[in-house]
Amino acid sequence: MSLASSLNTANSIFRNTSQQTAVVSTNIANDGNQNYVRRQPVVVQTVYGATTTQNERSQQTALLRQLSSSTSQESAQTTLLEGLTTLSDALGGNKYELSTSTYLANLQSSLQSFAAAPGEYALASTVVTDAIDVVNSLNNSTAAVQDVREKADAQIAQQVESLNKLLAEFKTVNDTVVSMTATGDDPSNYLDRRDTLLKEISGIVGVSVNMRENSDMVLYTTDGTTLFETDPREVTFTRTYTYDSTVTGNPIYIDGTPVRAGVGGNTDANGSLAALVQLRDEVAPTFQTQLDEVARGLIEAFAETDAGGVNELPGLFTWPGGTVPATGTVQPGLAALIQVNPAVRSDSGGDPMRIRDGGINGPGYVRNTDGASGYTDLINAYVDALSAERSFSADADLKTTASILSFSSNSIGWLEELRSNATTANENKTALYERTFQTYSSKTAVNLDEELSLLLDVEQSYKAAAKLVSTVDEMLKAVLEMAG
Repeated sequence: MSLASSLNTANSIFRNTSQQTAVVSTNIANDGNQNYVRRQPVVVQTVYGATTTQNERSQQTALLRQLSSSTSQESAQTTLLEGLTTLSDALGGNKYELSTSTYLANLQSSLQSFAAAPGEYALASTVVTDAIDVVNSLNNSTAAVQDVREKADAQIAQQVESLNKLLAEFKTVNDTVVSMTATGDDPSNYLDRRDTLLKEISGIVGVSVNMRENSDMVLYTTDGTTLFETDPREVTFTRTYTYDSTVTGNPIYIDGTPVRAGVGGNTDANGSLAALVQLRDEVAPTFQTQLDEVARGLIEAFAETDAGGVNELPGLFTWPGGTVPATGTVQPGLAALIQVNPAVRSDSGGDPMRIRDGGINGPGYVRNTDGASGYTDLINAYVDALSAERSFSADADLKTTASILSFSSNSIGWLEELRSNATTANENKTALYERTFQTYSSKTAVNLDEELSLLLDVEQSYKAAAKLVSTVDEMLKAVLEMAG
Protein backbone atom coordinates (compact mmCIF):
# COMPACT_ATOMS: atom_id res chain seq x y z
CA MET A 1 0.00 0.00 0.00
CA SER A 2 1.41 3.41 -0.98
CA LEU A 3 1.61 6.25 1.50
CA ALA A 4 -0.95 8.18 -0.55
CA SER A 5 -3.45 5.33 -0.47
CA SER A 6 -2.83 4.94 3.27
CA LEU A 7 -3.68 8.61 3.79
CA ASN A 8 -6.81 8.21 1.67
CA THR A 9 -7.85 5.22 3.78
CA ALA A 10 -7.28 7.18 6.98
CA ASN A 11 -9.25 10.12 5.58
CA SER A 12 -12.12 7.80 4.68
CA ILE A 13 -12.11 6.37 8.19
CA PHE A 14 -12.13 9.86 9.73
CA ARG A 15 -15.05 10.87 7.51
CA ASN A 16 -17.03 7.71 8.30
CA THR A 17 -16.36 7.83 12.04
CA SER A 18 -17.40 11.50 12.04
CA GLN A 19 -20.70 10.61 10.40
CA GLN A 20 -21.17 7.60 12.67
CA THR A 21 -20.44 9.71 15.75
CA ALA A 22 -23.01 12.30 14.62
CA VAL A 23 -25.69 9.61 14.16
CA VAL A 24 -24.94 7.91 17.48
CA SER A 25 -24.92 11.27 19.27
CA THR A 26 -28.32 12.10 17.79
CA ASN A 27 -29.63 8.72 18.91
CA ILE A 28 -28.33 9.27 22.44
CA ALA A 29 -29.83 12.77 22.55
CA ASN A 30 -33.25 11.23 21.70
CA ASP A 31 -33.12 8.51 24.34
CA GLY A 32 -36.64 8.41 25.82
CA ASN A 33 -38.23 10.28 22.90
CA GLN A 34 -41.19 8.08 21.96
CA ASN A 35 -41.59 9.82 18.59
CA TYR A 36 -37.99 9.22 17.47
CA VAL A 37 -37.00 6.15 15.45
CA ARG A 38 -33.40 5.04 15.90
CA ARG A 39 -30.93 5.59 13.04
CA GLN A 40 -28.20 3.11 12.21
CA PRO A 41 -24.94 4.34 10.63
CA VAL A 42 -24.00 1.66 8.11
CA VAL A 43 -20.66 1.72 6.26
CA VAL A 44 -21.09 0.63 2.63
CA GLN A 45 -18.77 0.42 -0.35
CA THR A 46 -19.44 2.52 -3.42
CA VAL A 47 -19.17 1.23 -6.99
CA TYR A 48 -15.77 2.91 -7.16
CA GLY A 49 -14.46 0.92 -4.21
CA ALA A 50 -14.60 3.72 -1.66
CA THR A 51 -16.45 3.43 1.63
CA THR A 52 -19.12 5.78 2.89
CA THR A 53 -21.68 5.88 5.69
CA GLN A 54 -25.43 5.69 5.11
CA ASN A 55 -28.16 6.26 7.68
CA GLU A 56 -30.73 3.49 7.94
CA ARG A 57 -33.88 4.24 9.89
CA SER A 58 -35.22 1.36 12.01
CA GLN A 59 -38.56 1.49 10.25
CA GLN A 60 -41.12 -1.16 11.31
CA THR A 61 -44.18 -0.60 9.10
CA ALA A 62 -46.03 -3.74 10.21
CA LEU A 63 -45.51 -2.92 13.89
CA LEU A 64 -46.55 0.69 13.25
CA ARG A 65 -49.82 -0.58 11.77
CA GLN A 66 -50.41 -2.75 14.85
CA LEU A 67 -49.60 0.17 17.15
CA SER A 68 -52.00 2.39 15.23
CA SER A 69 -54.76 -0.21 15.55
CA SER A 70 -54.24 -0.78 19.29
CA THR A 71 -54.11 2.99 19.84
CA SER A 72 -57.52 3.38 18.17
CA GLN A 73 -59.09 0.58 20.19
CA GLU A 74 -57.65 1.75 23.51
CA SER A 75 -58.69 5.36 22.87
CA ALA A 76 -62.27 4.36 22.02
CA GLN A 77 -62.61 2.06 25.04
CA THR A 78 -61.20 4.65 27.44
CA THR A 79 -63.55 7.31 26.08
CA LEU A 80 -66.59 5.07 26.50
CA LEU A 81 -65.58 4.05 30.02
CA GLU A 82 -65.10 7.67 31.09
CA GLY A 83 -68.62 8.52 29.94
CA LEU A 84 -70.14 5.50 31.68
CA THR A 85 -68.24 6.32 34.87
CA THR A 86 -69.62 9.87 34.76
CA LEU A 87 -73.16 8.47 34.59
CA SER A 88 -72.45 6.04 37.40
CA ASP A 89 -70.96 8.78 39.60
CA ALA A 90 -74.07 10.91 39.09
CA LEU A 91 -76.08 8.04 40.60
CA GLY A 92 -73.82 7.69 43.62
CA GLY A 93 -70.98 5.56 42.30
CA ASN A 94 -70.63 1.82 42.86
CA LYS A 95 -73.47 1.60 45.41
CA TYR A 96 -75.86 3.78 43.36
CA GLU A 97 -77.24 5.33 46.53
CA LEU A 98 -78.50 8.37 44.58
CA SER A 99 -80.37 6.29 42.01
CA THR A 100 -84.13 6.35 41.53
CA SER A 101 -84.20 2.67 42.45
CA THR A 102 -82.85 3.45 45.92
CA TYR A 103 -85.37 6.23 46.54
CA LEU A 104 -88.26 4.10 45.23
CA ALA A 105 -87.42 1.46 47.83
CA ASN A 106 -87.58 4.19 50.49
CA LEU A 107 -90.93 5.37 49.14
CA GLN A 108 -92.35 1.85 49.26
CA SER A 109 -91.16 1.48 52.86
CA SER A 110 -92.69 4.79 53.94
CA LEU A 111 -96.02 3.86 52.27
CA GLN A 112 -96.05 0.59 54.16
CA SER A 113 -95.38 2.43 57.43
CA PHE A 114 -98.17 4.88 56.62
CA ALA A 115 -100.54 2.00 55.88
CA ALA A 116 -99.80 0.58 59.33
CA ALA A 117 -100.72 3.91 60.98
CA PRO A 118 -102.86 5.86 58.47
CA GLY A 119 -103.86 8.47 61.00
CA GLU A 120 -100.31 9.77 61.47
CA TYR A 121 -99.76 13.08 59.68
CA ALA A 122 -95.99 12.77 60.15
CA LEU A 123 -95.98 9.47 58.25
CA ALA A 124 -97.95 11.07 55.42
CA SER A 125 -95.37 13.86 55.30
CA THR A 126 -92.60 11.26 55.13
CA VAL A 127 -94.28 9.70 52.10
CA VAL A 128 -94.32 13.11 50.40
CA THR A 129 -90.66 13.73 51.31
CA ASP A 130 -89.66 10.34 49.86
CA ALA A 131 -91.72 11.04 46.75
CA ILE A 132 -89.85 14.35 46.35
CA ASP A 133 -86.57 12.41 46.62
CA VAL A 134 -87.72 10.11 43.83
CA VAL A 135 -88.62 13.08 41.65
CA ASN A 136 -85.33 14.86 42.38
CA SER A 137 -83.44 11.70 41.50
CA LEU A 138 -85.21 11.48 38.14
CA ASN A 139 -84.69 15.20 37.48
CA ASN A 140 -81.01 15.10 38.47
CA SER A 141 -80.30 11.88 36.56
CA THR A 142 -81.82 13.41 33.46
CA ALA A 143 -79.65 16.50 33.87
CA ALA A 144 -76.58 14.26 34.22
CA VAL A 145 -77.48 12.25 31.13
CA GLN A 146 -77.98 15.33 29.00
CA ASP A 147 -74.78 16.85 30.40
CA VAL A 148 -72.89 13.75 29.24
CA ARG A 149 -74.41 14.16 25.78
CA GLU A 150 -73.61 17.87 25.65
CA LYS A 151 -70.00 17.33 26.73
CA ALA A 152 -69.60 14.47 24.26
CA ASP A 153 -70.83 16.78 21.52
CA ALA A 154 -68.34 19.46 22.59
CA GLN A 155 -65.52 16.89 22.59
CA ILE A 156 -66.54 15.77 19.10
CA ALA A 157 -66.29 19.36 17.87
CA GLN A 158 -62.83 19.77 19.42
CA GLN A 159 -61.54 16.50 18.04
CA VAL A 160 -62.89 17.11 14.55
CA GLU A 161 -61.01 20.42 14.57
CA SER A 162 -57.86 18.66 15.80
CA LEU A 163 -58.25 15.91 13.20
CA ASN A 164 -58.49 18.40 10.35
CA LYS A 165 -55.36 20.17 11.58
CA LEU A 166 -53.48 16.88 11.90
CA LEU A 167 -54.49 15.87 8.39
CA ALA A 168 -53.38 19.24 6.99
CA GLU A 169 -49.96 18.83 8.60
CA PHE A 170 -49.88 15.19 7.49
CA LYS A 171 -50.15 16.35 3.88
CA THR A 172 -47.24 18.77 4.26
CA VAL A 173 -45.02 16.13 5.86
CA ASN A 174 -46.07 13.35 3.48
CA ASP A 175 -45.39 15.53 0.43
CA THR A 176 -41.90 16.25 1.79
CA VAL A 177 -41.22 12.54 2.40
CA VAL A 178 -42.29 11.65 -1.14
CA SER A 179 -40.17 14.44 -2.66
CA MET A 180 -37.03 13.63 -0.64
CA THR A 181 -37.37 9.90 -1.27
CA ALA A 182 -37.70 10.50 -5.00
CA THR A 183 -34.54 12.66 -5.06
CA GLY A 184 -32.50 10.29 -2.87
CA ASP A 185 -32.34 12.59 0.15
CA ASP A 186 -32.73 11.30 3.71
CA PRO A 187 -36.32 11.95 4.92
CA SER A 188 -35.81 10.35 8.37
CA ASN A 189 -36.84 13.40 10.40
CA TYR A 190 -40.01 13.81 8.34
CA LEU A 191 -40.77 10.10 8.62
CA ASP A 192 -40.59 10.46 12.40
CA ARG A 193 -43.03 13.32 12.30
CA ARG A 194 -45.38 11.46 9.95
CA ASP A 195 -45.42 8.42 12.24
CA THR A 196 -46.20 10.70 15.19
CA LEU A 197 -49.08 12.28 13.29
CA LEU A 198 -50.37 8.84 12.36
CA LYS A 199 -50.46 7.78 16.01
CA GLU A 200 -52.28 10.99 16.99
CA ILE A 201 -54.81 10.55 14.18
CA SER A 202 -55.36 6.92 15.22
CA GLY A 203 -56.41 8.06 18.68
CA ILE A 204 -59.24 10.06 17.10
CA VAL A 205 -60.37 7.77 14.30
CA GLY A 206 -59.47 4.21 13.37
CA VAL A 207 -56.96 4.15 10.52
CA SER A 208 -55.63 1.58 8.07
CA VAL A 209 -52.47 2.37 6.11
CA ASN A 210 -51.47 1.71 2.52
CA MET A 211 -47.97 2.48 1.16
CA ARG A 212 -47.29 3.62 -2.38
CA GLU A 213 -44.22 4.51 -4.43
CA ASN A 214 -41.64 6.83 -2.84
CA SER A 215 -42.98 6.11 0.67
CA ASP A 216 -46.27 7.83 -0.14
CA MET A 217 -48.79 6.96 2.57
CA VAL A 218 -52.56 6.62 2.07
CA LEU A 219 -54.97 6.52 5.01
CA TYR A 220 -58.39 4.90 5.21
CA THR A 221 -60.75 4.64 8.15
CA THR A 222 -61.35 1.13 9.51
CA ASP A 223 -64.75 1.30 7.78
CA GLY A 224 -63.04 1.83 4.43
CA THR A 225 -63.63 5.57 3.95
CA THR A 226 -60.71 7.45 2.40
CA LEU A 227 -59.19 9.76 5.00
CA PHE A 228 -56.06 10.86 3.15
CA GLU A 229 -54.90 10.21 -0.40
CA THR A 230 -52.52 12.87 -1.69
CA ASP A 231 -54.87 15.38 -0.07
CA PRO A 232 -56.82 15.13 3.22
CA ARG A 233 -60.52 14.42 2.98
CA GLU A 234 -62.88 16.86 4.65
CA VAL A 235 -64.11 16.00 8.14
CA THR A 236 -67.21 18.01 9.03
CA PHE A 237 -69.42 18.38 12.08
CA THR A 238 -71.95 20.93 13.32
CA ARG A 239 -72.06 21.26 17.08
CA THR A 240 -75.29 21.23 19.09
CA TYR A 241 -74.92 23.43 22.16
CA THR A 242 -77.98 22.49 24.21
CA TYR A 243 -79.32 19.00 24.79
CA ASP A 244 -82.56 17.57 26.14
CA SER A 245 -84.38 14.32 25.50
CA THR A 246 -85.91 15.59 22.27
CA VAL A 247 -82.63 16.74 20.69
CA THR A 248 -80.68 14.53 18.28
CA GLY A 249 -76.99 15.28 17.75
CA ASN A 250 -75.57 15.94 14.30
CA PRO A 251 -73.51 13.25 12.54
CA ILE A 252 -69.77 13.46 11.84
CA TYR A 253 -68.92 13.16 8.15
CA ILE A 254 -65.61 11.96 6.73
CA ASP A 255 -65.52 12.50 2.98
CA GLY A 256 -69.33 12.60 3.07
CA THR A 257 -69.67 9.32 4.99
CA PRO A 258 -71.08 9.43 8.55
CA VAL A 259 -68.97 8.02 11.38
CA ARG A 260 -70.62 4.90 12.76
CA ALA A 261 -71.24 4.71 16.51
CA GLY A 262 -69.56 1.95 18.47
CA VAL A 263 -71.59 -0.95 19.85
CA GLY A 264 -71.49 -2.65 23.27
CA GLY A 265 -69.62 -2.26 26.54
CA ASN A 266 -66.63 -3.91 24.89
CA THR A 267 -67.06 -1.39 22.13
CA ASP A 268 -66.19 -2.19 18.54
CA ALA A 269 -65.43 1.50 18.01
CA ASN A 270 -62.02 2.54 16.73
CA GLY A 271 -60.90 5.99 17.83
CA SER A 272 -62.52 8.37 20.28
CA LEU A 273 -64.95 9.89 17.75
CA ALA A 274 -66.92 6.67 17.28
CA ALA A 275 -67.01 6.13 21.05
CA LEU A 276 -68.26 9.68 21.65
CA VAL A 277 -71.03 9.14 19.10
CA GLN A 278 -71.91 5.91 20.92
CA LEU A 279 -72.16 7.77 24.22
CA ARG A 280 -74.12 10.68 22.80
CA ASP A 281 -76.51 8.81 20.50
CA GLU A 282 -76.81 5.29 21.93
CA VAL A 283 -75.87 4.85 25.60
CA ALA A 284 -77.13 8.12 27.09
CA PRO A 285 -80.44 8.22 25.11
CA THR A 286 -81.22 4.61 26.05
CA PHE A 287 -80.63 5.34 29.73
CA GLN A 288 -82.75 8.49 29.37
CA THR A 289 -85.56 6.41 27.90
CA GLN A 290 -85.35 4.13 30.95
CA LEU A 291 -85.65 7.16 33.25
CA ASP A 292 -88.60 8.48 31.25
CA GLU A 293 -90.34 5.11 31.47
CA VAL A 294 -89.86 5.02 35.25
CA ALA A 295 -91.42 8.48 35.45
CA ARG A 296 -94.33 7.43 33.24
CA GLY A 297 -94.85 4.29 35.32
CA LEU A 298 -94.99 6.35 38.52
CA ILE A 299 -97.57 8.74 37.14
CA GLU A 300 -99.60 5.76 35.98
CA ALA A 301 -99.25 3.84 39.26
CA PHE A 302 -100.32 6.76 41.46
CA ALA A 303 -103.03 8.14 39.16
CA GLU A 304 -106.43 9.01 40.60
CA THR A 305 -109.85 8.19 39.25
CA ASP A 306 -113.07 9.81 40.36
CA ALA A 307 -115.64 8.11 42.56
CA GLY A 308 -117.03 6.29 39.52
CA GLY A 309 -113.64 4.84 38.63
CA VAL A 310 -113.20 6.92 35.48
CA ASN A 311 -111.65 10.26 34.46
CA GLU A 312 -108.10 9.25 35.32
CA LEU A 313 -105.73 12.09 36.21
CA PRO A 314 -102.21 12.27 37.68
CA GLY A 315 -102.20 11.93 41.46
CA LEU A 316 -99.16 11.95 43.75
CA PHE A 317 -96.87 12.34 40.73
CA THR A 318 -97.76 14.77 37.96
CA TRP A 319 -96.20 16.72 35.09
CA PRO A 320 -96.99 19.84 33.05
CA GLY A 321 -98.87 17.73 30.47
CA GLY A 322 -101.56 17.14 33.08
CA THR A 323 -102.56 13.73 31.73
CA VAL A 324 -101.61 10.12 32.42
CA PRO A 325 -99.33 9.14 29.51
CA ALA A 326 -100.29 6.12 27.43
CA THR A 327 -99.14 2.76 28.79
CA GLY A 328 -95.93 1.40 27.24
CA THR A 329 -95.31 4.55 25.21
CA VAL A 330 -92.24 6.70 25.86
CA GLN A 331 -92.87 10.34 26.69
CA PRO A 332 -89.44 11.89 25.87
CA GLY A 333 -88.10 14.06 28.67
CA LEU A 334 -90.77 13.06 31.18
CA ALA A 335 -88.13 12.30 33.84
CA ALA A 336 -87.09 15.96 33.72
CA LEU A 337 -90.69 17.17 33.99
CA ILE A 338 -92.17 14.90 36.65
CA GLN A 339 -92.98 16.52 39.98
CA VAL A 340 -94.80 15.81 43.22
CA ASN A 341 -98.32 17.20 43.04
CA PRO A 342 -98.53 20.51 44.96
CA ALA A 343 -101.90 19.31 46.31
CA VAL A 344 -100.06 17.00 48.76
CA ARG A 345 -97.12 19.28 49.57
CA SER A 346 -97.53 21.23 52.77
CA ASP A 347 -94.88 23.73 51.59
CA SER A 348 -97.18 24.53 48.65
CA GLY A 349 -100.35 24.74 50.73
CA GLY A 350 -101.35 21.13 50.08
CA ASP A 351 -102.33 18.35 52.45
CA PRO A 352 -100.23 15.13 52.65
CA MET A 353 -103.26 13.27 54.04
CA ARG A 354 -104.81 13.35 50.54
CA ILE A 355 -102.52 10.36 49.84
CA ARG A 356 -104.72 8.43 52.27
CA ASP A 357 -108.06 10.02 51.47
CA GLY A 358 -107.83 10.86 47.75
CA GLY A 359 -109.03 14.18 46.37
CA ILE A 360 -105.71 15.33 44.96
CA ASN A 361 -107.69 16.38 41.88
CA GLY A 362 -110.62 17.83 43.78
CA PRO A 363 -113.64 16.71 45.82
CA GLY A 364 -114.89 14.40 43.08
CA TYR A 365 -111.80 12.22 43.60
CA VAL A 366 -112.14 11.78 47.39
CA ARG A 367 -112.39 8.08 48.36
CA ASN A 368 -112.35 8.34 52.16
CA THR A 369 -115.61 10.25 52.19
CA ASP A 370 -116.16 9.60 55.90
CA GLY A 371 -112.70 10.90 56.86
CA ALA A 372 -111.96 7.67 58.72
CA SER A 373 -108.51 7.76 60.31
CA GLY A 374 -108.03 4.03 59.69
CA TYR A 375 -108.80 4.16 55.96
CA THR A 376 -106.01 2.32 54.06
CA ASP A 377 -107.51 1.27 50.72
CA LEU A 378 -105.66 3.88 48.65
CA ILE A 379 -102.36 3.52 50.51
CA ASN A 380 -102.39 -0.25 50.05
CA ALA A 381 -103.31 0.21 46.40
CA TYR A 382 -100.25 2.41 45.94
CA VAL A 383 -98.01 -0.15 47.67
CA ASP A 384 -99.40 -2.85 45.38
CA ALA A 385 -99.01 -0.61 42.32
CA LEU A 386 -95.26 -0.26 42.92
CA SER A 387 -94.91 -4.06 42.78
CA ALA A 388 -97.51 -4.73 40.09
CA GLU A 389 -96.30 -5.66 36.63
CA ARG A 390 -96.98 -3.17 33.88
CA SER A 391 -95.89 -2.60 30.30
CA PHE A 392 -92.79 -0.65 29.31
CA SER A 393 -91.47 0.38 25.92
CA ALA A 394 -89.02 -1.91 24.12
CA ASP A 395 -86.99 1.22 23.31
CA ALA A 396 -85.69 1.12 26.89
CA ASP A 397 -83.72 -2.05 26.04
CA LEU A 398 -85.05 -3.81 29.15
CA LYS A 399 -87.83 -6.32 29.86
CA THR A 400 -91.09 -4.90 28.53
CA THR A 401 -93.11 -6.31 31.42
CA ALA A 402 -92.01 -5.60 34.98
CA SER A 403 -92.94 -3.69 38.11
CA ILE A 404 -91.70 -0.13 38.55
CA LEU A 405 -89.36 -1.30 41.30
CA SER A 406 -87.94 -4.09 39.14
CA PHE A 407 -87.71 -1.90 36.05
CA SER A 408 -85.76 0.81 37.89
CA SER A 409 -83.44 -1.84 39.39
CA ASN A 410 -83.00 -3.41 35.94
CA SER A 411 -82.03 0.00 34.61
CA ILE A 412 -79.22 0.25 37.15
CA GLY A 413 -78.22 -3.32 36.31
CA TRP A 414 -78.12 -2.41 32.62
CA LEU A 415 -75.81 0.53 33.27
CA GLU A 416 -73.63 -1.41 35.69
CA GLU A 417 -73.25 -4.35 33.30
CA LEU A 418 -72.29 -1.96 30.51
CA ARG A 419 -69.76 -0.23 32.76
CA SER A 420 -68.38 -3.53 34.05
CA ASN A 421 -67.90 -4.84 30.52
CA ALA A 422 -66.29 -1.55 29.51
CA THR A 423 -63.93 -1.71 32.50
CA THR A 424 -62.78 -5.23 31.68
CA ALA A 425 -62.39 -4.40 28.00
CA ASN A 426 -60.46 -1.24 28.85
CA GLU A 427 -58.00 -3.23 30.95
CA ASN A 428 -57.52 -5.71 28.12
CA LYS A 429 -57.14 -3.09 25.40
CA THR A 430 -54.79 -1.00 27.51
CA ALA A 431 -52.66 -4.10 28.10
CA LEU A 432 -52.68 -4.85 24.37
CA TYR A 433 -51.65 -1.28 23.60
CA GLU A 434 -48.81 -1.42 26.12
CA ARG A 435 -47.53 -4.73 24.75
CA THR A 436 -47.74 -3.44 21.19
CA PHE A 437 -45.99 -0.23 22.16
CA GLN A 438 -43.22 -2.12 23.96
CA THR A 439 -42.71 -4.39 20.96
CA TYR A 440 -42.61 -1.40 18.62
CA SER A 441 -40.24 0.48 20.93
CA SER A 442 -37.90 -2.50 21.26
CA LYS A 443 -37.41 -2.38 17.49
CA THR A 444 -37.36 1.37 16.92
CA ALA A 445 -36.44 3.18 20.13
CA VAL A 446 -32.94 4.10 21.28
CA ASN A 447 -31.14 1.59 23.51
CA LEU A 448 -28.61 3.64 25.44
CA ASP A 449 -26.37 0.65 26.20
CA GLU A 450 -26.16 -0.27 22.52
CA GLU A 451 -25.42 3.31 21.50
CA LEU A 452 -22.63 3.69 24.06
CA SER A 453 -21.14 0.36 22.93
CA LEU A 454 -21.28 1.51 19.32
CA LEU A 455 -19.67 4.79 20.31
CA LEU A 456 -16.74 2.83 21.78
CA ASP A 457 -16.40 0.91 18.51
CA VAL A 458 -16.35 4.17 16.58
CA GLU A 459 -13.73 5.50 18.98
CA GLN A 460 -11.55 2.45 18.30
CA SER A 461 -11.89 3.04 14.55
CA TYR A 462 -10.89 6.64 15.03
CA LYS A 463 -7.83 5.60 17.08
CA ALA A 464 -6.83 3.12 14.38
CA ALA A 465 -7.06 5.81 11.73
CA ALA A 466 -5.09 8.22 13.92
CA LYS A 467 -2.41 5.54 14.41
CA LEU A 468 -2.26 5.02 10.66
CA VAL A 469 -1.79 8.74 10.06
CA SER A 470 0.92 8.83 12.73
CA THR A 471 2.72 5.92 11.09
CA VAL A 472 2.51 7.55 7.66
CA ASP A 473 3.82 10.77 9.15
CA GLU A 474 6.83 8.97 10.60
CA MET A 475 7.50 7.23 7.30
CA LEU A 476 7.31 10.52 5.42
CA LYS A 477 9.78 12.07 7.86
CA ALA A 478 12.16 9.15 7.31
CA VAL A 479 11.88 9.50 3.55
CA LEU A 480 12.59 13.22 3.77
CA GLU A 481 15.58 12.62 6.02
CA MET A 482 16.95 10.07 3.55
CA ALA A 483 16.43 12.50 0.69
CA GLY A 484 18.23 15.19 2.69
